[in-house]
Amino acid sequence: MAATLFNLSSPSSPSTFLHSSTTLKPFSSSSTKPTLPIHFKKKPISVSATSLHSPPPTGDPPPEVRTFWQWFQDQRVVSAKSPVRPGMVPEGLGLVAKKDISRSEVVLEIPNRFWINQDAVAASEIASVCSGLKPWVAVALFLIREKLREDSQWKLYLDILPESTDSTVFWSEEELAELQGTQLLSTTMGVKEYVRNEFLNVEEEIILPNKQLFPSPITLDDFFWAFGILRSRAFSRLHGQNLVLIPLADLINHSPSITTEDYAWEIKGAGLFSRDLLFSLRSPVSVKAGQQVLIQYDLDKSNAELALDYGFIESRSDRNAYTFTLEISESDPFFGDKLDIAETNGLGETAYFDIVLGRPLPPALIPYLRLVALGGTDAFLLESIFRNTIWGHLDLPVSRANEELICRVVRDACKSALSGYHTTIEEDEKLMEEGNLDQRQKIAVGVRAGEKKVLQQIDEIFKGRESELDLLEYYQERRLKDLGLVGEQGELIFWETN
Repeated sequence: MAATLFNLSSPSSPSTFLHSSTTLKPFSSSSTKPTLPIHFKKKPISVSATSLHSPPPTGDPPPEVRTFWQWFQDQRVVSAKSPVRPGMVPEGLGLVAKKDISRSEVVLEIPNRFWINQDAVAASEIASVCSGLKPWVAVALFLIREKLREDSQWKLYLDILPESTDSTVFWSEEELAELQGTQLLSTTMGVKEYVRNEFLNVEEEIILPNKQLFPSPITLDDFFWAFGILRSRAFSRLHGQNLVLIPLADLINHSPSITTEDYAWEIKGAGLFSRDLLFSLRSPVSVKAGQQVLIQYDLDKSNAELALDYGFIESRSDRNAYTFTLEISESDPFFGDKLDIAETNGLGETAYFDIVLGRPLPPALIPYLRLVALGGTDAFLLESIFRNTIWGHLDLPVSRANEELICRVVRDACKSALSGYHTTIEEDEKLMEEGNLDQRQKIAVGVRAGEKKVLQQIDEIFKGRESELDLLEYYQERRLKDLGLVGEQGELIFWETN
């Protein structure tokens, strides 16, 4: 699914601009050429988080939520003394403080017998047919089956889950059209295709051959519902838990004003003589009685990623990002040497660089660009004698031709990407100022404006580099200085011989 931003050929032949990147960073950064693995991170759903301060709660929850809360009371998970309760809030459902809550105070503790994860699947009637599935697919299938059963022990929880979110995977074609030109659109379409293929596989291999286990029809829409629930509500990285839904705890919403993810939750033992585990949810900040308890979902996600996962964006400028996808072309005559150098330095044939609005370029971006563009008279740096030192050389300008090439191709890539949007930044900002946008329109306008600002920032950086090409010191000049053959003013020094 990863698209190439551009290829750079050696200066001895014309550089080739392929097409602008239309993907976000891969879901997993552990591989240089990911497909589309799905890694779920902590978080429940929040419909909107565009303001810096959460408005006060708006009322009591509906009957099904009160029934769900009462069930947890009957199970002695919560009590009248619990510091929080479910409530209606601007985001939908949330957790409201019943008393003043101090920073790091525990607000809920949910035993692992109430968790929905691979262990729950393994203990169910479909365990044998799900054992070889991807974890998220197995849990998704479990969720759908339980939702369709009237006698499910999870019914009270499943009844309060939303039918969809504002995640872009649930948008109509008309709504998605507002994302024209964005990386978010390409990523959304890739994710939808991925989910569809997973459903077709599981339908053919699991659902249809085991109708006794799945008596009710399961549709693609059902599968997307389960995917959306897991993507927006599942917690992960919890002491070996790959992904887990934690009923009640997943009602907690996100606040952009909370700038730490520390100490919001932990897994701990239920007691000295108990093998049970508890999910312990804490408030990262002090909260007054009657106010909503909130956490930070993920400080590192871009607005596009927030929109894809949860269906909201933030106004913070550093949530705006654009991912450059660079590639060493297999047709490059120095492909093998360049790939070896890239891999030695933690990169690969394809490399992804997230560029954030208002922040410096990623440190490895320029060296990788110079490596990909290396050729012609600069190719001597690829010889084995330089193999252990070449990355250090690439930290500095190699030659005017090399530097000019990377500037030209990056600027061309930015201009091409900017031409793919159907609005300008000024038009987007005017739409936001007018304030007549619904939630999904706000997401679309905010994401596309943010991407364009990052592209303009990148173009300005490389425009500035172009203007300084004659002022830079290149490899050959540095080498001559090291040998004492160039004076302080750059003049060549000739030594007389007797």
